[in-house]
Amino acid sequence: MEIGIDSFAAILPDPASGRLPSATERMAELIEEVVVADSVGLDVFGIGEHHRGEFLDSAPAVILAAAAARTSRIRLTSAVTVLSAADPVRVFQEFATLDLISGGRAEIVVGRGSFVEAYPLFGLDTRDYDDLFAEKLDLLLALGETTNVNWEGRFRPPLKGQGVFPRPHQPQLPVWIGVGGTPQSFARAGVLGLPLMVAIIGGSFERFRPLVDLYHEAGKRAGHSPDMLKVGVHAMGFVGETDDAARDAFFPGWAHLTTKIGRERGWSPPSRQQFDAMAGPEGAFLVGDPKTVAAKMLKASETLGGVTRITFQMSTASLDTVAMKRSIELLGTEVAPIVRAAR
Repeated sequence: MEIGIDSFAAILPDPASGRLPSATERMAELIEEVVVADSVGLDVFGIGEHHRGEFLDSAPAVILAAAAARTSRIRLTSAVTVLSAADPVRVFQEFATLDLISGGRAEIVVGRGSFVEAYPLFGLDTRDYDDLFAEKLDLLLALGETTNVNWEGRFRPPLKGQGVFPRPHQPQLPVWIGVGGTPQSFARAGVLGLPLMVAIIGGSFERFRPLVDLYHEAGKRAGHSPDMLKVGVHAMGFVGETDDAARDAFFPGWAHLTTKIGRERGWSPPSRQQFDAMAGPEGAFLVGDPKTVAAKMLKASETLGGVTRITFQMSTASLDTVAMKRSIELLGTEVAPIVRAAR
């Protein structure tokens, strides 16, 4: 199982003082997080894409390129690229360039995004939410297959054999599909034979098993080898010296961000009791000491029928930079060995 971290480059106020770090400070800390992850042997680091004030990740390929210059082994990916609101040609060029800078360590996780700010920002209609994604994914995959593409669609001017450069270092850029809870999205990934990254940010791992089974069934019917049908999980996660220490470090930032977003979406403010339940044995938060976290990861993989990759969404703990780096160290030096030895 590959183990990694996803970050949304969240910029959060200190819960005690209310001080908000500067964007420059937060970005420097984020690059250091990637460097630490690389140094302790983690497999992958992902940067999300948002177009909101709470996050600094509107240009993930740029952040990943900066991290590529400071690292040597860790794979670098988006988490996710909001492909529906982007030009696939430009996305391919940016990640092919990242692949050259990193010596073949780039990947792309594409999705439609759980926030909609990108759509009006780039002049797109949210009523075309799914059609945009399907068409642009088709073009992105075509660009990975050949340099000179002949392609025509509804939302973008056609390509008539123009060359798209540069080409990546890898023979082909890996493309994953990021999904939430929509059955059609799981089935589409299976039909295309693309690896699946499932965002599980609440509830339980068990409730996603039928959707993962749907993915495998769709892939099998489409004639794809089981080896191609990889499943990854993106989950809230944080490692501390003890279960209580991990929860105490992670909760304030998570509560702040969840409350803010909840006001926009009509959710009730989250409680510490709800959080502790999600971090408990039946919840989907991978928060605790190394043994607790490793056990939950292995249980999640078993529950979902085998998981290729788990990435930890740690962004909401970023207001405590010392605890954040220590968590990354513990994930690489204590959690990962337990998980790998059990596989």
